[in-house]
Amino acid sequence: MTRAIVLDIEGTTTPIVFVSECLFPYARARAGKFLEEHQTDPVVLQDLSLLRQQAEEDKGIADAPRIPEEGSLSDPSVRATVVANVHWQMDLNRKTTALKSLQGHIWDEGYAAGELKGEVYEDVPVALQQWKKSGIPVYIYSSGSVHAQKLLFGHSTAGDLTLYLSGHFDTTIGPKVASTSYSAIAKEIGLSVEEMTFITDILTEAQAARAAGIGRVLLAVRPGNAPLPGDHGFET
Repeated sequence: MTRAIVLDIEGTTTPIVFVSECLFPYARARAGKFLEEHQTDPVVLQDLSLLRQQAEEDKGIADAPRIPEEGSLSDPSVRATVVANVHWQMDLNRKTTALKSLQGHIWDEGYAAGELKGEVYEDVPVALQQWKKSGIPVYIYSSGSVHAQKLLFGHSTAGDLTLYLSGHFDTTIGPKVASTSYSAIAKEIGLSVEEMTFITDILTEAQAARAAGIGRVLLAVRPGNAPLPGDHGFET
């Protein structure tokens, strides 16, 4: 029996193109200006620290842009190296905590200004309302930061959907392709893995959830999603 539902975002609740053609370009175009305007904000300084740590971890990668260990964001040359690193990570579609944190803070401004609206499929609000009425808590697990998740659902095209969500998880709890991540989520919400349902559009994530013992795993089939092999073996 399902006692909690865990949802992916991109390709499950939200069209992939909204992320790839709206959110990502928005963050990319505004990264430099955002760093300049918020160069002393504590949250941005924390993002800078995370980006520096990530750059240090990536120093063995030949084309990875380095970020100076010293220097502040008031220095245009330092900002330029940070932007170069951010753009490089985005070009590779990386899911690092540092990148996702900065992107979330940039999107925060966009949602607040009304320049961004979180796009969701038409059946998502209906499903969330039904699950809420049935007393089944719904959680989000996405590679996007928890902050970014709350922004998307809090400023969605269907209104504030955070009212129907019981919690959020990002990759700080573990990679989405690792079975241990799903066990950790179950522990966090106080249920056994068998009592959870997980819905995603990514086959490797579904396989990881199944390996963890998740009671029910479904693959979302949406327009624009990558085609699935015919023998994937999951409910859709």
